Amino acid sequence: MKQAKSKIIIKTKFPKLITNCYPLEIIQKLGALKQTWFEQEQDEEIKNFNWFIITSILRTTSPVGTAQWQYIQPKKSKSKVLEPFTAFELKVNEMFIDMRRIQSRVMNKRTALIFNEDARDIKSIPKNWGDLVITSPPYANNYDYADAMRLEMTFWGDIDGWGDLQDNVRKNLIRACTQHVSKLDNEIDKILSDPKLNPIQSELMEVYETLKVERLKHGGEKNYHLMIAAYFKDLAEVFHSLRRVTTDNCLMCFVIGDSAPYGIYVPVDKWLGELSLSAGFDNYSFEKLRDRNIKWKNRKHTVPLKEGRLWIKG
Repeated sequence: MKQAKSKIIIKTKFPKLITNCYPLEIIQKLGALKQTWFEQEQDEEIKNFNWFIITSILRTTSPVGTAQWQYIQPKKSKSKVLEPFTAFELKVNEMFIDMRRIQSRVMNKRTALIFNEDARDIKSIPKNWGDLVITSPPYANNYDYADAMRLEMTFWGDIDGWGDLQDNVRKNLIRACTQHVSKLDNEIDKILSDPKLNPIQSELMEVYETLKVERLKHGGEKNYHLMIAAYFKDLAEVFHSLRRVTTDNCLMCFVIGDSAPYGIYVPVDKWLGELSLSAGFDNYSFEKLRDRNIKWKNRKHTVPLKEGRLWIKG
């Protein structure tokens, strides 16, 4: 921190997204933290920790609309904004307290292993290894997770602009957004005929064709039909991949929500449950937690939606 505070950043040209989100004084302080991170020789674990701290304060130090997991809204403003060096110290202390609390509760001090790979093709975990899976996959609701990280990736220089997201990020994600499937027309017949989709194929085709026609009635003509097909193909791959690495008596919990693009209902919980059975799991049940899409005055449809836990066994 002392090194960062002593740095003088004289650079004045930055990516447009950065200048839209921060005044120059804040950019220079964040730049000082970033430059210090690059220059400091540290153990890999400490360096990764500091990278995470800097990344985690980018939104709390911006005066514009940058809530966590929210698309950037430069025209909106926040009432509470933290100064970068203060935010850094607060976040370090917050994480230190969290880690000490967890360490005091974990008696056997086991080490967690994190593998950076695709859930549709799990390679690092041996067969029949896991007996519990807890996850919340992307919802089929057109949220662009790639764009949600654009501020952070631009700050670190991983991308130069919005156009870089397609090749650098989106191609690696579960296809739950129309931005992910803009060039999928040539592959769609192969996707829809994939044997892994057999349990839901007739229902999926009906929704696909309905969306394909419905989109022409709307100005944006969003490719929800392609998105829905690709989404369930990806999740089918996930279930087959999980079947290989889980035990015969495993328990899985998927936190999911259903969908209704252009007002066309998609029974996500039922279709995912059927795909899990086809992959070799024994049974499934859905536990509703709450209603969705009930508080937004600008919602585009009145189809009741829900969110909950999809329990899959064996």
